[in-house]
Amino acid sequence: FIRLKDDDSGDHDQNEENSTQKDSEKEKNDREKPQSTTKRKAVVPGPAEHPLQYNYTFWYSRRTPGRPTSSQSYEQNIKQIGTFASVEQFWRFYSHMIRPGDLTGHSDFHLFKEGIKPMWEDDANKNGGKWIIRLRKGLASRCWENLILAMLGEQFMVGEEICGAVVSVRFQEDIISIWNKTASDQATTARIRDTLRRVLNLPPNTIMEYKTHTDSIK
Repeated sequence: FIRLKDDDSGDHDQNEENSTQKDSEKEKNDREKPQSTTKRKAVVPGPAEHPLQYNYTFWYSRRTPGRPTSSQSYEQNIKQIGTFASVEQFWRFYSHMIRPGDLTGHSDFHLFKEGIKPMWEDDANKNGGKWIIRLRKGLASRCWENLILAMLGEQFMVGEEICGAVVSVRFQEDIISIWNKTASDQATTARIRDTLRRVLNLPPNTIMEYKTHTDSIK
């Protein structure tokens, strides 16, 4: 991942200006099309790019603390940043994104497999849970990067169990979590926990909490 970080950033910047006019024309055409005919184009790796095992989508959300959140208002508040299918496409998004440590207020970044919404109620998540680690301020950016690179690089070795990861920036602390499909599978959740300790280089006394999404909904 690190080696491919700057592979095509030059091409990306060079094409950006040329594509602006095309994009605005395309947007105009899309608006004029009947809604039913607009079809989302599948995201695929480009020529000579390094494909990931799964496509992933970045999401962002921000909310006012203290205000109760229903699942409907939460869904309306969560914004999709974009989907990628290769290592190079990942870096194109990530290199332009603010690092979690520089976010303010109640903000979250979510990185989930394409087709899975970062919500407890999603079919892929509803029987699952998440490992939660609370971080003191100043650690979120490094831990988030290590976590998502491990996830994209399939370091957890638990088949299709991983759904996604979240970093939550709060006033006193930051929280990172990794979500999996089957909360009742103790062998899988234990393997995720041990891999998490390793990829984040956590001290032995770090408190890690596993919480099922059913408990979170309650």
